[in-house]
Amino acid sequence: MATAKKAATAKSAPAAKTAQPAAKATAPKRTPNAAFMKPMTPSADLAAIVGAKPLPRTEVTKKVWEYIKKHKLQDATNKRMINADAKLKAVLKKPQVSMFEMTKIISAHLS
Repeated sequence: MATAKKAATAKSAPAAKTAQPAAKATAPKRTPNAAFMKPMTPSADLAAIVGAKPLPRTEVTKKVWEYIKKHKLQDATNKRMINADAKLKAVLKKPQVSMFEMTKIISAHLS
């Protein structure tokens, strides 16, 4: 019977881990990569979607996703696929691309 009590106290040890997330909250905040934050000028085709002024890559991606959601261009059955309309097809050069391929293609339109 004494061994059963020892096993029960060993199970209560993981409760001490609940104090760790508070320590993580005080960790220093990650700084963004400067390459992603550098304003880049979009091509004429991409400017029709995101605007002509220079934007960081992160903002370009956000604006493209806003356009996709506003015009309901995400495939209904496979949400990872983007169905291009006339403006987006000028940028993507394909009628349908995956969202991962889309970011690669869009980066080619930034200078």
